[in-house]
Amino acid sequence: MSQGTKRWILRTIHIVFAIPIAGYIYSPFEKIPNYAPATRFVFVPALVLSGLWMWKGHVLRRLISKRPA
Repeated sequence: MSQGTKRWILRTIHIVFAIPIAGYIYSPFEKIPNYAPATRFVFVPALVLSGLWMWKGHVLRRLISKRPA
């Protein structure tokens, strides 16, 4: 799999997990408790992890690689 395809998949995941958070923010106040657990425990962590991977994934890959520096 090429680097461009991996980057596209990660960006798509990031955007897809951001959509429910936008819905949570702009939903009527009465409906917020229905969406809170899913947003808090699924969407926000997935968004944070994918964002960190896009930002600092190269550092993590270098740390876990088998090759010496």
